Amino acid sequence: MDPSTRQQKNAPAFKKSKSRKNINHFTDVQGLPCIERIVSSVEDTPEPISTNITGKIPEWINGNFLRNGPGKFEIGNQRFNHWFDGMALLHQFKICNGRVTYKSRFLSSDSYQANNENNRIAVSEFGTITMPDPCKNFFQRFLSRFELPKPSDNANVSFVTYKGDYYVSTETNVMHKVDPVTLQTTKKVDWSKFIAVNGATAHPHTEPDGTTYNMGNSYTTKGAYYNIIRVPPTKETAEDTLEGATVLCSIPSALKTKPSYYHSFAMSENYVVFVEQPIKMNLLKIVTGKLTGKSISDGFFWDPKLKTIFHLIDKQTGMVNSIKYLAKPLSTFHQINAYEDNGLLIIDMCASDDGQAIANYKIQNLRKSGEALDEVYNTLCRVFPRRFVLPLNVDDDTPYDQNLNTLSNSAATSVRIAKNKVFCTHEDLHGKDLHQYGGLEFPQINYGKHNTRPYRYFYGCGFRHLVGDTLIKMDLHEKHMKVWEQPDLYPSEPIFVPSPNATEEDDGVILSVVITPNKDKSTFLLVLDAKTFEELGRAVVPVNIPYGFHGTFNATA
Repeated sequence: MDPSTRQQKNAPAFKKSKSRKNINHFTDVQGLPCIERIVSSVEDTPEPISTNITGKIPEWINGNFLRNGPGKFEIGNQRFNHWFDGMALLHQFKICNGRVTYKSRFLSSDSYQANNENNRIAVSEFGTITMPDPCKNFFQRFLSRFELPKPSDNANVSFVTYKGDYYVSTETNVMHKVDPVTLQTTKKVDWSKFIAVNGATAHPHTEPDGTTYNMGNSYTTKGAYYNIIRVPPTKETAEDTLEGATVLCSIPSALKTKPSYYHSFAMSENYVVFVEQPIKMNLLKIVTGKLTGKSISDGFFWDPKLKTIFHLIDKQTGMVNSIKYLAKPLSTFHQINAYEDNGLLIIDMCASDDGQAIANYKIQNLRKSGEALDEVYNTLCRVFPRRFVLPLNVDDDTPYDQNLNTLSNSAATSVRIAKNKVFCTHEDLHGKDLHQYGGLEFPQINYGKHNTRPYRYFYGCGFRHLVGDTLIKMDLHEKHMKVWEQPDLYPSEPIFVPSPNATEEDDGVILSVVITPNKDKSTFLLVLDAKTFEELGRAVVPVNIPYGFHGTFNATA
């Protein structure tokens, strides 16, 4: 039986939703299993340990599979409030000649050290505001509430590369350079020391020559700006980090003191594509959070009255396209790919019609069970892969009120509605069978060969829970899908690794760390054949690992 049409054994029962409309909830779910242990604190394992191999790990895979995510959720007798707040734990699966070793190390950030030294949460995080030091007198504690919040350097989101070096990153202005072999922190790097930004995303894009693009906000007396960043491909000296980084252009926020939140952006051959979405940040509420006792997350809000705006920036000149491409309100955390074709820019993304999901990922929600857990899940808006098609050559002669999308067999529309405005609707990149898997997130492609180029396949996690519980391969030609699933197992973001001398797009393997919350010390690295989506082997780790966010594969000779 094709796994895309097979309902998982012991899967939750679904029923039609009656309470919510027009925001892609589609179904309600009952009987979700508790996953509390995926957000339980663990100890790190700084020395490599052997894993138990079942099946076969292809001997041509040689390198380090690196993962990042939260690993410590309590400091002393205080608990973090949000999943995004846990102390960064870096993981390495070293794969060589069919064998795998594992080790992990907590990131030696300023936040981690301050928390440990004080045995309490000493640095505020996204969803947790630090309380005044109880050792200070009343007047000192009172004055401390008027201090601006110190940005956290708890880089627990992703591994990224600049100029061939590896860094761990979150969304503040600080990254940490990390040795991918030892996992040791070697240097703290502050974006604001090189360019005028207050942070950057944990999802940069890299050209084949090594030039890297990213985005960061800046806040001035004139308002908030979105900045496109370009980092050169090579180092002048061995000690170089972000030297030579430049701001390619600055785009003013549509609302000066309430800029949009963004987790990533898209890039085609000639353009950076920034999606200005209606998830907003109230800067006044954020900067006064210490005074009011509110966390950064309390300053986020969803404004469904606002349209989504696609901004196109020329990568060579830094010029912002005068055309504003509009769409109905949507939220997106991860784009899949973008490329150009006959005067059109195609951008594929994972998106939903509601931007309130962040608030649902409080740790207390992830630790719920029974009806309380079901209720949390059923308030989430489902995320599905979508395609938008943006016409690049809009001028005075471009007609109004007709579809400018000339792609064959594409349901997306792009209609000129004003001199410099085009309104776009999306095309679904999936069939109905994806609905039973709760949508799709954590998308990945064969990045080295097909980023910014036409492509056929992408991979992601199905979300029939608050975290991924299936792995999915999507074929865009026929909108068919393959699924890997096993009861009570929760796979993380799938990473594609190409086979040596690969000639086809999906010739390679998928790597994913699978969390087993109902079993002790049985988390494993899963290796799938990317073409057939059949399991090749797994490497079982004899320690517990929390569910993480993002990673990368560092190939070695």
